[in-house]
Amino acid sequence: MCTLPEPRRLPGDLAMWLFILAELTVFALLILAFATARLLAPQVFAEGHAQLDTSTGLAMTLSLLTAGLLAALALQQVRQGCPRRGAGLFVAALLAALLYALIKLAEYGHLAAAGLGMEHSRFFTLYWVLTGFHFLHVLLGMLILGWLALGCWRGGLSVGGVESGVLYWHMVDLVWVVLFPVVYVMG
Repeated sequence: MCTLPEPRRLPGDLAMWLFILAELTVFALLILAFATARLLAPQVFAEGHAQLDTSTGLAMTLSLLTAGLLAALALQQVRQGCPRRGAGLFVAALLAALLYALIKLAEYGHLAAAGLGMEHSRFFTLYWVLTGFHFLHVLLGMLILGWLALGCWRGGLSVGGVESGVLYWHMVDLVWVVLFPVVYVMG
Protein backbone atom coordinates (compact mmCIF):
# COMPACT_ATOMS: atom_id res chain seq x y z
CA MET A 1 0.00 0.00 0.00
CA CYS A 2 1.39 3.39 -0.98
CA THR A 3 1.35 6.35 1.33
CA LEU A 4 1.51 9.95 0.35
CA PRO A 5 4.53 11.91 1.53
CA GLU A 6 3.90 14.40 4.29
CA PRO A 7 3.34 17.90 2.94
CA ARG A 8 6.32 20.21 3.24
CA ARG A 9 6.07 22.80 5.95
CA LEU A 10 8.12 25.65 7.29
CA PRO A 11 10.13 24.30 10.23
CA GLY A 12 9.52 25.89 13.59
CA ASP A 13 6.99 28.51 14.46
CA LEU A 14 6.01 31.47 12.26
CA ALA A 15 6.52 33.83 15.22
CA MET A 16 10.16 32.69 15.48
CA TRP A 17 10.66 33.37 11.78
CA LEU A 18 9.26 36.89 12.21
CA PHE A 19 11.48 37.49 15.24
CA ILE A 20 14.53 36.26 13.31
CA LEU A 21 13.67 38.51 10.38
CA ALA A 22 13.42 41.52 12.72
CA GLU A 23 16.75 40.68 14.38
CA LEU A 24 18.49 40.14 11.03
CA THR A 25 17.21 43.55 9.92
CA VAL A 26 18.77 45.22 12.98
CA PHE A 27 22.06 43.40 12.41
CA ALA A 28 22.02 44.35 8.72
CA LEU A 29 21.63 48.03 9.65
CA LEU A 30 24.48 47.82 12.16
CA ILE A 31 26.76 46.07 9.66
CA LEU A 32 25.86 48.68 7.04
CA ALA A 33 26.78 51.42 9.53
CA PHE A 34 30.10 49.68 10.19
CA ALA A 35 30.87 49.35 6.46
CA THR A 36 29.88 52.97 5.78
CA ALA A 37 32.00 54.27 8.65
CA ARG A 38 34.94 52.24 7.31
CA LEU A 39 34.58 53.94 3.93
CA LEU A 40 34.50 57.35 5.58
CA ALA A 41 37.48 56.75 7.92
CA PRO A 42 39.66 53.98 6.45
CA GLN A 43 42.73 54.89 8.52
CA VAL A 44 40.82 54.74 11.82
CA PHE A 45 39.39 51.36 10.85
CA ALA A 46 42.77 50.03 9.73
CA GLU A 47 44.28 51.03 13.07
CA GLY A 48 41.39 49.49 15.00
CA HIS A 49 41.44 46.31 12.96
CA ALA A 50 45.17 45.92 13.65
CA GLN A 51 44.35 45.66 17.37
CA LEU A 52 42.19 42.56 16.84
CA ASP A 53 43.49 39.00 16.70
CA THR A 54 42.10 37.17 13.66
CA SER A 55 42.95 33.79 15.20
CA THR A 56 40.72 34.65 18.17
CA GLY A 57 37.92 35.49 15.75
CA LEU A 58 38.51 32.21 13.94
CA ALA A 59 38.38 30.25 17.21
CA MET A 60 35.07 31.91 18.07
CA THR A 61 33.76 31.12 14.58
CA LEU A 62 34.67 27.45 14.91
CA SER A 63 33.05 27.19 18.34
CA LEU A 64 29.80 28.77 17.13
CA LEU A 65 29.65 26.64 13.99
CA THR A 66 30.37 23.53 16.06
CA ALA A 67 27.48 24.45 18.34
CA GLY A 68 25.28 24.91 15.27
CA LEU A 69 26.25 21.50 13.88
CA LEU A 70 25.56 19.83 17.23
CA ALA A 71 22.19 21.59 17.50
CA ALA A 72 21.26 20.40 13.99
CA LEU A 73 22.27 16.84 14.90
CA ALA A 74 20.22 17.11 18.09
CA LEU A 75 17.19 18.22 16.10
CA GLN A 76 17.67 15.26 13.79
CA GLN A 77 17.62 12.93 16.81
CA VAL A 78 14.42 14.55 18.09
CA ARG A 79 12.80 14.16 14.67
CA GLN A 80 13.78 10.48 14.69
CA GLY A 81 12.09 9.96 18.04
CA CYS A 82 15.26 9.93 20.18
CA PRO A 83 14.89 13.05 22.35
CA ARG A 84 17.34 11.86 25.03
CA ARG A 85 20.09 11.52 22.42
CA GLY A 86 19.08 14.99 21.28
CA ALA A 87 19.43 16.24 24.86
CA GLY A 88 23.04 15.07 24.98
CA LEU A 89 23.82 16.80 21.72
CA PHE A 90 22.19 20.00 22.97
CA VAL A 91 24.43 19.87 26.06
CA ALA A 92 27.45 19.47 23.76
CA ALA A 93 26.20 22.43 21.69
CA LEU A 94 25.86 24.46 24.87
CA LEU A 95 29.45 23.64 25.82
CA ALA A 96 30.71 24.72 22.38
CA ALA A 97 28.74 27.96 22.78
CA LEU A 98 30.24 28.42 26.24
CA LEU A 99 33.69 28.20 24.67
CA TYR A 100 32.73 31.08 22.35
CA ALA A 101 31.50 33.11 25.34
CA LEU A 102 34.71 32.53 27.29
CA ILE A 103 36.90 33.49 24.34
CA LYS A 104 34.80 36.60 23.70
CA LEU A 105 34.96 37.66 27.35
CA ALA A 106 38.74 37.19 27.33
CA GLU A 107 38.96 39.31 24.19
CA TYR A 108 36.78 42.00 25.74
CA GLY A 109 38.97 41.97 28.85
CA HIS A 110 42.13 42.28 26.78
CA LEU A 111 40.75 45.18 24.73
CA ALA A 112 39.42 46.99 27.81
CA ALA A 113 42.77 46.58 29.60
CA ALA A 114 44.51 48.08 26.55
CA GLY A 115 42.22 51.12 26.76
CA LEU A 116 40.30 50.20 23.60
CA GLY A 117 36.81 50.88 24.91
CA MET A 118 33.78 52.26 23.10
CA GLU A 119 35.06 55.81 23.22
CA HIS A 120 38.55 55.03 21.89
CA SER A 121 37.63 55.45 18.21
CA ARG A 122 34.77 55.12 15.76
CA PHE A 123 36.01 51.61 14.95
CA PHE A 124 35.81 50.50 18.56
CA THR A 125 32.48 52.19 19.16
CA LEU A 126 30.99 50.14 16.33
CA TYR A 127 33.02 47.04 17.26
CA TRP A 128 31.62 47.05 20.81
CA VAL A 129 28.05 47.75 19.66
CA LEU A 130 28.08 45.07 16.94
CA THR A 131 29.86 42.33 18.85
CA GLY A 132 28.14 43.21 22.13
CA PHE A 133 24.71 42.98 20.52
CA HIS A 134 25.70 39.65 19.01
CA PHE A 135 27.07 38.47 22.36
CA LEU A 136 23.70 39.16 23.99
CA HIS A 137 22.10 37.00 21.30
CA VAL A 138 24.62 34.24 22.02
CA LEU A 139 23.73 34.37 25.72
CA LEU A 140 20.03 34.05 24.89
CA GLY A 141 20.89 31.24 22.49
CA MET A 142 22.77 29.46 25.27
CA LEU A 143 19.70 29.69 27.49
CA ILE A 144 17.64 28.26 24.64
CA LEU A 145 20.12 25.40 24.12
CA GLY A 146 19.96 24.61 27.83
CA TRP A 147 16.15 24.73 27.79
CA LEU A 148 16.11 22.43 24.75
CA ALA A 149 18.49 19.98 26.45
CA LEU A 150 16.35 19.88 29.59
CA GLY A 151 13.10 19.68 27.64
CA CYS A 152 14.38 16.86 25.45
CA TRP A 153 15.68 14.94 28.46
CA ARG A 154 12.34 15.24 30.27
CA GLY A 155 10.29 14.78 27.10
CA GLY A 156 7.27 16.80 26.17
CA LEU A 157 8.81 19.29 23.76
CA SER A 158 7.19 19.39 20.36
CA VAL A 159 9.33 18.98 17.28
CA GLY A 160 8.18 22.45 16.21
CA GLY A 161 9.38 23.94 19.50
CA VAL A 162 12.77 22.28 19.11
CA GLU A 163 12.96 23.50 15.51
CA SER A 164 12.26 27.06 16.64
CA GLY A 165 15.06 26.95 19.21
CA VAL A 166 17.52 25.54 16.68
CA LEU A 167 16.44 28.17 14.13
CA TYR A 168 17.33 30.88 16.64
CA TRP A 169 20.77 29.37 17.13
CA HIS A 170 21.33 29.20 13.38
CA MET A 171 20.45 32.91 13.17
CA VAL A 172 23.18 33.58 15.76
CA ASP A 173 25.61 31.53 13.62
CA LEU A 174 24.59 33.30 10.42
CA VAL A 175 25.15 36.73 11.90
CA TRP A 176 28.60 35.73 13.17
CA VAL A 177 29.57 34.27 9.77
CA VAL A 178 28.96 37.78 8.40
CA LEU A 179 30.49 39.65 11.35
CA PHE A 180 33.72 37.66 11.44
CA PRO A 181 34.98 38.70 7.99
CA VAL A 182 33.58 42.25 8.28
CA VAL A 183 35.17 42.94 11.66
CA TYR A 184 38.17 40.59 11.88
CA VAL A 185 39.32 39.86 8.32
CA MET A 186 38.63 42.85 6.06
CA GLY A 187 41.05 45.35 7.51
